Amino acid sequence: MDLLQLLLLGIVQGLTEFLPISSSAHLILLPQILHWPDQGLGNDIAAHIGTLAAVLIYLRRDLKVITVAGLEGVIHGRRDYESRMFWYLVIASIPVVAGGYLLYDIVSTAFRNPLLIAGTNLVFGALLWWADHRSKGLRRMDALRMKDVLILGLAQLLSIMPGTSRSGVTMTAGLWLGLDRRSSARFSFLMSIPVTLMAGSYEAYRYFIEQMVIDWTATWVIVISSGLTAWLTINLFLGFLERTGMLPYVIYRFLLGILLIATFI
Repeated sequence: MDLLQLLLLGIVQGLTEFLPISSSAHLILLPQILHWPDQGLGNDIAAHIGTLAAVLIYLRRDLKVITVAGLEGVIHGRRDYESRMFWYLVIASIPVVAGGYLLYDIVSTAFRNPLLIAGTNLVFGALLWWADHRSKGLRRMDALRMKDVLILGLAQLLSIMPGTSRSGVTMTAGLWLGLDRRSSARFSFLMSIPVTLMAGSYEAYRYFIEQMVIDWTATWVIVISSGLTAWLTINLFLGFLERTGMLPYVIYRFLLGILLIATFI
């Protein structure tokens, strides 16, 4: 891939990873629509490293408090909101990690069909609108209980299907549970961290087993472009979320689904 393609790949990943519009769908469709060569596993890993770095930087204070509280909970028996949040994130990650591992071959082949991606965009876009429309938004993150976390974890499992959007389906579940928009988005972003770390580690292991050659120039271009774009996107998304609601993203997903059907049917 040339420099422009690498930059565009990183920017698309950074823009779509934390918006409720499915980054995996865009990464699958980008080379198909523009007739580019497949970006390959190495570039996919680089794109996710960039977005992971962005969310780690943005949520660094929350993560420090939660991690310290979780460790103190294990060692000293600390029991408070922050220590519960540590275990909530662990528990919420189990379904998607297990499902992704068991269904890896299906997800990486059969689920990459453009018409399936169109369908998941339309269906889960409609669910996002419904949840946002009906939610009273009276609960904050500190009101989460174990049953809520189990529902959010199961919702995240659905994100193994491209086009579902991990951010979108977890925000949908959060809104359905009565969380306000900002809390549903922040918890969704927190949930992304352990999942991305584990999935990225597994993908990196496979990559090094199969192919040891790394194009460091391409890697850094993608990491930097995806990371900077993702950090800016998170800031803007959370800054405007209460004013815009989810409707702009629902409309985008409907238009994307219709475009995909018209293009690939």
